[in-house]
This record gives sequence, C-alpha cells and structure tokens, in this order.
Amino acid sequence: MALSLVSSVSYIKSSYQFHCCFSLRKERLELDRLLLWSSHKKNHKLIRFSKRTFSQKLAVKMSASTLPMNLGKAKKVWIWTECKEAMTVAVERGWNTFIFSSDNRELSNEWSSIALMDTLFIEEDQVVDSMGNVVASVFEVSTPEELRNLKIENDQAENIVLDFLDWKSIPAENLVAALQGSEKTVLAISNTPSEAKLFLEALEHGLSGIILKSEDVKAVLDLKEYFDKRNEESDTLSLTEATITRVQMVGMGDRVCVDLCSLMRPGEGLLVGSFARGLFLVHSECLESNYIESRPFRVNAGPVHAYVAVPGGKTCYLSELRTGREVIVVDQKGKQRTAVVGRVKIEKRPLILVEVKLSAKEEETVFSIILQNAETVALVTPHQVNSSGKTAVPVTSLKPGDQVLIRLQGGARHTGIEIQEFIVEN
Repeated sequence: MALSLVSSVSYIKSSYQFHCCFSLRKERLELDRLLLWSSHKKNHKLIRFSKRTFSQKLAVKMSASTLPMNLGKAKKVWIWTECKEAMTVAVERGWNTFIFSSDNRELSNEWSSIALMDTLFIEEDQVVDSMGNVVASVFEVSTPEELRNLKIENDQAENIVLDFLDWKSIPAENLVAALQGSEKTVLAISNTPSEAKLFLEALEHGLSGIILKSEDVKAVLDLKEYFDKRNEESDTLSLTEATITRVQMVGMGDRVCVDLCSLMRPGEGLLVGSFARGLFLVHSECLESNYIESRPFRVNAGPVHAYVAVPGGKTCYLSELRTGREVIVVDQKGKQRTAVVGRVKIEKRPLILVEVKLSAKEEETVFSIILQNAETVALVTPHQVNSSGKTAVPVTSLKPGDQVLIRLQGGARHTGIEIQEFIVEN
C-alpha cells in the first residue's frame, strides 16, 4: 500500500528541538474544514460543552491533513494533543487539524493565533466545528458484540469516529472486514503510531484514516516517518541502461543472502552496488532453474561491503541488515515497494566482479558490483532476454556488451544519507 503526504511545509531540526517555521496570522482566515475527531481515554466519556460561534462563515473540508493512497479513498490524519511541542511538529509536517475538549477553548485560541490550523470540538457523541455544525458521529466500541451491532449506515453523519476502549480485544482485521463496503468515512483513535499502522493497513485497505491522540513528540515524528516510507511506493524510480565492460572472477568472500517476508515477481529485486552512486538491480531467485528450486522471497545480493537501497532515500551496508528492517524492492520499470527482512545469511562463496559504463555516455563512467558466482544470481536487463519473457541474465552468462539496469544516485554518503561532498571512489 502506498500513502502519500500532501504537504509543502518546511521545518528546521536542531538536535531534538524543533522550531516553528510557519508564519503568524495577521488576521483570522476563513477556513474550510472537513475533519473527524474524537476523544480517546480508556473509560473516559465525551464531554459536553456549549457551542461557540465565530464571526466567519465556516464550511467543512479537508486540506493538508489528507493523505492519498493507491488503494481506495484518501487517508486522513488528525492530531489530538495538549502538548505545544507535539502541535508544532505536526504543523511543520503538514498536519493542521486539531481537536480540543470543551475546557480547552483558551488553548485552541492560543494555538490558532500562532499557527494556521483547523480546530474541532467534542460535544457528547458528536464532533462539531466552531459554528456548532456536526462534522462526525462518535461511537464507543469495547467488545466484539458492540462492533457487530454497530449500525453506522443508519447514522446521518457522513463521517464516523470509532473510539475503542479496549481495541486489543477487537482485531483490526475484524474491524475492517465488518465495515467493508461502507460509504462512510471511518476513522479510529490511536494512541501510538503502531496502533495507527494497524488500522491503516488491515486487510491491505484499512480504515479511511486515524486520529493520533498523544502528548509525545516522538509519536508524531514516527507517524510522519511511516507515511514518508509509504509515500515512496507511489514514486517510480528512474533506472538507467548500462553496458557490461568487464566480468572477472575475484576469489572467495563473505556474501549476503537477503530473505524477505514478501514474495517477489519476475523482474523484481534489490538495488545493490559497490558504490552508492550506482546501484545494480539484482534479481530475486523467483525464476525456475535446473540447479535449485525457486525461492521468490530471496535475493542473493552480494558481499558484506555492498550498499543496498532502503526506505527514505537511504542506503545501508548489506552486513547491517537485520530481521525486521525494511528494504526497497524494485522492478524492471522502476516501480518500488517496501518489504521486511525476515532473515539474513552470510556465507563464504566464490565471487565475480561486474563492471559497466553508461550506454549513452562516451566517457568512461564506470560502476561495479561484486556478486556470488552462481547460476541463480542474475542482473535485470532493460529488455526481455528471450522468447520466454525473462528479464534477467545470470552472472555466469554475462559478457561484455550486454546491457543491465542501474540506479544512478548522488556520490557521497554519510551513514547512508546522501550529502554534498567531494569524493573519489574506486
């Protein structure tokens, strides 16, 4: 699944202190709002408050707090917090919808005077805007029986907020299954990013959005990092054709096999290389072979020193991969997705060096990779190899003049992050 953050808000990071980069309001703006919010404290009931009106006429819509995804409707994110630092970090990252209880009117006014935000309030079992217009209905659910008896389609509100007093007794998959086919926009209150992830991803489609209720700055940062990783999947990587110039056996070395918790299809693999500036698309072992059964979860990726692409536009050494870490899986057309590492095996094997230069360049821009010298290890090519439709060539069959796909990147890296620095690598 791919989740994209619609935001252009910049931010400044200094150690772990974050300073607000948004401008002060000079006047009260007319805001359109489309928001869902609710209260979430275990065994905590919603608080009634008197309606408050502003002089402006307010309509309800969603703006920068909407996060589109490839499957289904847009995902929505709202923040419920009384922590000013958490609010600041959320606004800097493009989330500008906040919910307040009735006794926090002063806090709402204070924050609205310094940050561009949308505010909603709780009134009994409803979410209302500042004019008292109903934005959403709120349902408390504490048992599987209450979930089965939930009749959200009979509710007049288009938006539904679910407050799970004990969500662990109701698996997220059961929730999504029970609500599938509903025309309502359903959001669940989450206390942590991990809870939010469950609600957003259950049964691949997930709910329409989440409400993060937390006083922790790190929770906001972790949730944003999660969306950033999902956002990458909607982007297609640019792959470049390169021509083989040298293939040479180089002796024995420690090579890394990466086993994923996902199956790979023909044409997919990992981006690996001896230098981060040029990563080769190393094919998975999903193809049938006369030598061994196919293992579509595995990439025989290369020696311990090699770089591999990971989410966030970063790289890490193959030797640094661990169970539970994520990597980027890429296909022949550059379409990418994330996958979780299930196991990493390092074994001593015979190695082979492959060097290439850019096909469209006359100058000798050389990139290289070292791989295990085995029939099951292959590089992805720009075109199908033969009538069988295969798009990968085993390293044992590579020869000068063959073409393979590489990913060109900036040259200098520090702890896997690209930096602007003069560097020479050979």
